[in-house]
Amino acid sequence: MSRIVIVDYDMGNLASVRNALKAVGYEAEISPDPAVVGAADGIIMPGMGAFGNGMRKLGERGLIDAVRAFAASGKPLLGICLGMQLLYAEGEEFGAGPGLGLLKGKATRLPDAVKLPQIGWNVVEPVQTAHPIFEGLDKTFYAYFDHSYAADAVDPADVAATTDYGRVYCSVAARNNILGIQFHPEKSSKVGLHMLANFGRAVDSSPCHQRV
Repeated sequence: MSRIVIVDYDMGNLASVRNALKAVGYEAEISPDPAVVGAADGIIMPGMGAFGNGMRKLGERGLIDAVRAFAASGKPLLGICLGMQLLYAEGEEFGAGPGLGLLKGKATRLPDAVKLPQIGWNVVEPVQTAHPIFEGLDKTFYAYFDHSYAADAVDPADVAATTDYGRVYCSVAARNNILGIQFHPEKSSKVGLHMLANFGRAVDSSPCHQRV
């Protein structure tokens, strides 16, 4: 069985993601250990809170290099909410600062013309409709969001789905083995569980896993 590790950098309710994975048949280990992260077949990096705090805590636990090395290995990596934002080169929450640099672009504040944070259900419109993360889902679907910042100035090739809240932004990002989901799949009912199951299947079928 594939080994999925949820990266613990003290920025979110990791148990809810683990429970959601278990509900769709995938066991996951929660760990702050860079060696455990590196040995996984797939990793999930959830998170809630400020961009700068997230990068600081990743650094304190020696996880920045571990996550970058994992991404370079070609094995599946999924960032959720803040975890997605940290995949980008930069974030501006509480002052601009560097991210992991795995995706081009930065996380910027949503417009003040809308109520912030965005909390609740909104429409997700897949752009890369054939991407495996959307397999079995409708052409558009609702998901549960809780955030004030979102990916901006991204490479169009990385945009797998968009959502409109004050502006149209990338709500699902995909580049090779790297995935980012701005909403919370663990809070998005059957749709979110289905996406987590799709990620689990991607880990199972990853060529990097098959070679082991």
